[in-house]
Amino acid sequence: MQSKSNTVNDYLKEISAERIEYFNKLRETILKNIPKGFEECMAYGMIGYVVPHKLYPAGYHCDPKIPLPFVSVASQKNFVALYHMGIYASPELLKWFVDEYPKHCKSKLDMGKSCIRFKKAEDIPFKLIGELMKKITVKDWISKYEELYKKSK
Repeated sequence: MQSKSNTVNDYLKEISAERIEYFNKLRETILKNIPKGFEECMAYGMIGYVVPHKLYPAGYHCDPKIPLPFVSVASQKNFVALYHMGIYASPELLKWFVDEYPKHCKSKLDMGKSCIRFKKAEDIPFKLIGELMKKITVKDWISKYEELYKKSK
């Protein structure tokens, strides 16, 4: 479910009353811990954290007009989702996250390639997500992205 909201504040107004407290805490956790240089915006109908064009003028290869995506959060119909491209791009980071998850959360990890799904908002491991956000700087992300993108060409 992609939102048609143009601003983060408008997106937040769409989130249900029973979920908004946890969603705001997730957003605050990201903002507090994500390295300097990433910017919050609306991207793909979700709240996104991107490398802005002023730091990476080439933008995203799929559409260079779009800044380079890194993390997104969304309130989906049946879960809260955290999309973290670093987990998708880095096997070492994925392993670290999978190993750490049970130390922070009683529920089973529900994860796709870059999507971590939280069916119960109260199960979101905020401390772990804060640690995850600190793991990749803008410079690290650009390097990893370029390494993987050039391999795929």
